[in-house]
Amino acid sequence: MNHAVHGHVARKRFGQNFLADTAVIERIVRAIAPQAQDRLVEIGPGLGALTHALLAHLPQMVAIELDRDLAARLRIETLVEGKLQLIEGNALKFDFRTLAAAQALRIVGNLPYNISTALIFHLLAQADAIADMHFMLQKEVVDRMAAGPGDGTYGRLSVMVQVRCQVDPLFLVPASAFRPAPKVESAIVRLRPYTDSPWPAHDPARLLSLVTQAFGQRRKTLRNALREQVDTATLEALGIDPGARPETLSVADYVRLAALPESHAPHP
Repeated sequence: MNHAVHGHVARKRFGQNFLADTAVIERIVRAIAPQAQDRLVEIGPGLGALTHALLAHLPQMVAIELDRDLAARLRIETLVEGKLQLIEGNALKFDFRTLAAAQALRIVGNLPYNISTALIFHLLAQADAIADMHFMLQKEVVDRMAAGPGDGTYGRLSVMVQVRCQVDPLFLVPASAFRPAPKVESAIVRLRPYTDSPWPAHDPARLLSLVTQAFGQRRKTLRNALREQVDTATLEALGIDPGARPETLSVADYVRLAALPESHAPHP
């Protein structure tokens, strides 16, 4: 079923659920605390509810919108203010570094549920150009980001986000705050990329490969899940139980494993 909001029909393929609760919008703006000098970028402004609230505090900002109809509408609505640089395009393919210049970006957005994880990974790869990120996400995604070892939701997303960022879940947003109301609960999270990570991963691609391998077979022991990447003797030498499950290892453990030379992988 299509849902019309202020004359716009929400498009399922774009994962559109528009924020419509003024109190929630004000709370998000307070959490972001926009300052006049900020280089702020909004992903997926939609009908502009958060955009207008942020522009009230900023001399200018940038927004990236994929839906041409929404972009056209927002361009007209903000024409008088003249403070919005609107980019029509796909945030998943956008090079955010082109907007940073000499100043790190502050990124905000109500991220579509269907691309949220992919978009987070895309932004983590450009974290050196980002000061912080405030996102509205499915609560389950925020839980996974913030989870620690031993938690049932701890996995690939937890490790890869926590290596690069401090994760602060801020508050829940009920489904009733959106039009149309999604079938899931949402939450606001703040991600702050580290200048100096407590767990510097010198080869992020190797870390991602290792973590993906581990959690792709999370019911297996580390000995079996990582048998193509790390041998049992090496796990034992690092003080890691080869019989343990992937979700018991800390972020630091995974970074240590990813830093091993290839010679520690089992020989065919």
